[in-house]
Amino acid sequence: MKLTRFTDYSLRVLIYLGMKEDGRVTIREISEAYGISRNHLMKVVSLLTRMEYLDARRGPGGGIALARSPSEIVIADVIRDMEDDLNLVECFCEDGSCLIKPMCVLKSALNKALKAYLDTLEQYTLSDLLKPKTQLAQVFGMTA
Repeated sequence: MKLTRFTDYSLRVLIYLGMKEDGRVTIREISEAYGISRNHLMKVVSLLTRMEYLDARRGPGGGIALARSPSEIVIADVIRDMEDDLNLVECFCEDGSCLIKPMCVLKSALNKALKAYLDTLEQYTLSDLLKPKTQLAQVFGMTA
């Protein structure tokens, strides 16, 4: 399964903000840190804010920050919330059509694989992704 760029950027934003414990940051700061388009990040941040992962404020003293503790942000939840479609193949869709759908074993195997994938990610929170804190801080030019 390949995650969309949108989900990838969502996870990157959360990691960056998890490293910035001392206040709010701007989309520009995250954009420059990762070399990602600000326009893409604006859409990502907007959805992450609507989904209550982030707290975004405008004006003086504004910016974005995590709305929850990193230990409360489960990676599987982020993926489920950011991905439009976790259907691995057409027959997973309600309106999907396949000649062998009624007797297909592949669908069952892929369902088990997707469940195992998400079950594994259920065990990780944002705080787990921040554990190489010193190395991450160096990459971002922050102090750990």
